[in-house]
Amino acid sequence: MADLSPQELRVLAAVADSGGFSAAGALLGLSQSAVSHSVRGSEAKVGAVLFERGRGGASPTPAGERAVALARRILRMYEVLGAEARGAGRDTVAGVLRIAAFRSAALHLLPPALERLTARHPGIRPEVRVVRELGAGTAGEVAAGRADLAIATLNAGGGGVGGGVGGATGATGSVPAGAAAPGRLLTGVLWEEAYALVHPAGHPDPRSLPLLDWDENCGSYTRDWWRAQDWIPRATVKAEDDGMVLTMVGRGLGMAILPELSLREATDAVDITGLGPSGPVRHVGYVTAPESASTLAVRALIRELRSEAG
Repeated sequence: MADLSPQELRVLAAVADSGGFSAAGALLGLSQSAVSHSVRGSEAKVGAVLFERGRGGASPTPAGERAVALARRILRMYEVLGAEARGAGRDTVAGVLRIAAFRSAALHLLPPALERLTARHPGIRPEVRVVRELGAGTAGEVAAGRADLAIATLNAGGGGVGGGVGGATGATGSVPAGAAAPGRLLTGVLWEEAYALVHPAGHPDPRSLPLLDWDENCGSYTRDWWRAQDWIPRATVKAEDDGMVLTMVGRGLGMAILPELSLREATDAVDITGLGPSGPVRHVGYVTAPESASTLAVRALIRELRSEAG
């Protein structure tokens, strides 16, 4: 197979991002016909159809999704090459560092780590995107080449993705810890946090309250625990995220079972009760691509995250 040039990779990524050949041309300063010619050439080199063409634009085929993800990751390596070379032997690094994180990690785990990171390396410019842990979740942003590192919920038990508490149908974005995640990504556990029962302050019988939940809660590694607890009802109220659940509990609308990071926002309006040594835990860690794992910026961020996690 003939190699794809950096410009051909840029065209593939632009078509996927914009949803069409004309729109990709506008992004790249090319004509629609030049984009179409480039894509056809790339498909011939790869030996697969990469985009479905239609009146509504162009969408990646399964082969195209994989090709575009790899194209983004390869282009990212071109971008960081200069910063890596300049930083070698100088113990410093500069440039954009793209991070994906779920909400509570972005609020509580990342900021102090980024504060120390940018103090040591003033040239680093973090870009943080909050991504819900549903479907591919934050790890999917790394696999797709849109993030250099993700803070994700890791399944330390080695299982697959799982549903939420109380029969939630949305699949969480958990990935196996300590091994290759989907798309040959690398993971490492940073934080292990226990779940706890949270309920309106002073309530005489919190277990009698309806269960509040959100789609990102729980993973396959805690589902067995949930099933064994006959006092936990099916979720009767669903909220957008854990912060909303906590607010609703404080308003007396129900009880919830939340991990420790989520409970850092708790106020005096709620009481928190531990679930004991047999209660479930959530493993939070980093996910990165093999080619990013060796870059100076990602390695520096992982060091700060490990320091923050203690």
